[in-house]
Amino acid sequence: MDFSDEDPRRARVRAWIEANPEPTPRQLAEAGWVAPHWPRPWGLDADPMDQLLIDDEFAAAGIEMPHNGIAIGWAGPTIIHAGSAAQKERYLPPMLTGEEIWCQLFSEPDAGSDLARLATRAVRDGDHYIVNGTKIWSSGAHQSKFGILIARTDPDVAKHQGISYFICPMDAPGIELRPIIDMTTAHSFNQIFFTDVEIPVANRIGGEGDGWRLARVTLGNERVSLSGEGCLWGNGPTATDLVDLVRESGGVDDPVLRARLARVFIEGEVLRLIRLRTVAARLKGAEPGPEASVRKALADDHGQNVMRLAKDLSGASGMLTDAGPVGTSATDVWVHAGAKATGNTSADGASPSIVDVRMDEWHYGFLFSSALTIGGGTAEVQRNIVAERVLGLPRDFHVESGLTWAEARAADRV
Repeated sequence: MDFSDEDPRRARVRAWIEANPEPTPRQLAEAGWVAPHWPRPWGLDADPMDQLLIDDEFAAAGIEMPHNGIAIGWAGPTIIHAGSAAQKERYLPPMLTGEEIWCQLFSEPDAGSDLARLATRAVRDGDHYIVNGTKIWSSGAHQSKFGILIARTDPDVAKHQGISYFICPMDAPGIELRPIIDMTTAHSFNQIFFTDVEIPVANRIGGEGDGWRLARVTLGNERVSLSGEGCLWGNGPTATDLVDLVRESGGVDDPVLRARLARVFIEGEVLRLIRLRTVAARLKGAEPGPEASVRKALADDHGQNVMRLAKDLSGASGMLTDAGPVGTSATDVWVHAGAKATGNTSADGASPSIVDVRMDEWHYGFLFSSALTIGGGTAEVQRNIVAERVLGLPRDFHVESGLTWAEARAADRV
């Protein structure tokens, strides 16, 4: 791969930026820059290398793309893959401009990591489906216009069948959102309750019962990009940032801390090379190989290692929210905190108001990093995937048999 500054493909990007130094979200979307990997007319049919060069040029110019990660990363590609022409025309343009934010309505309290065990029902009633059930860990649902929803439309077939995929208006009557305030004090997650919610048949993507296949399409459509190298799921600071802070402060004498710094730096380099190998595979037209499965398992532990080390490097001042490593005060971040964290409840004691809270990015990252090995597939699930699909090891008996782990143990089968 050639990241040369003289690559001729950069010239077109630079020329557009020069002509549009302060572009609006609509200008960026209409030019195809927001999701260049999408097909025309919404994107540019860009290959992964084109994406990397486009990302690089816009980052160098200080131009940010509209923030709508779930819409652009997951919902949009699924609608492009299986949506009707009317659905594409209605939903894709405002996704790209950031005018309509989307959330994901997949996980359920009783399903855990076994997504196919979902119990939310969608019953056909004329030209609508009536939805009842609950979803949880829905990031940004309180700020979203629409959600991608999977629900069971046929309970009498195998669990991976009878699931359908819907576009859910988040303001539909019967939807109740309850905030989940995490220990960072941020209101990022929500639990969603559906009580006789009507969703038009026209909002179903693909055929009835095709939801599991489309859910797999959704989860396999994360954007190929190296622009986000942060250790918090691609966001936030990196191991190199931490090493640079320590170096600029004069270094550390403690041999254990020095060894830990060397370790996180090496981990970061290994992950960077894995990302490059994944992109190289895509450039050759191949699907990502074992590297894609391994990367998730490594990256989550790495993020926790970086943030724990940063906190330890803070010494006693690490007990403060505004102290960075080795006496620094890093970039501030602002998080949305619910009233339960601030004591500012609403008059009816129900839905709390949302306020902004200032936190240091290292302190926030330390608290948030606990979620890394849980969200997006637990560390245990990721290692099972690597064992089965990369190393070729047999699946657990209780998975093959359909028994729960407890049932398999009770039957002395494991």
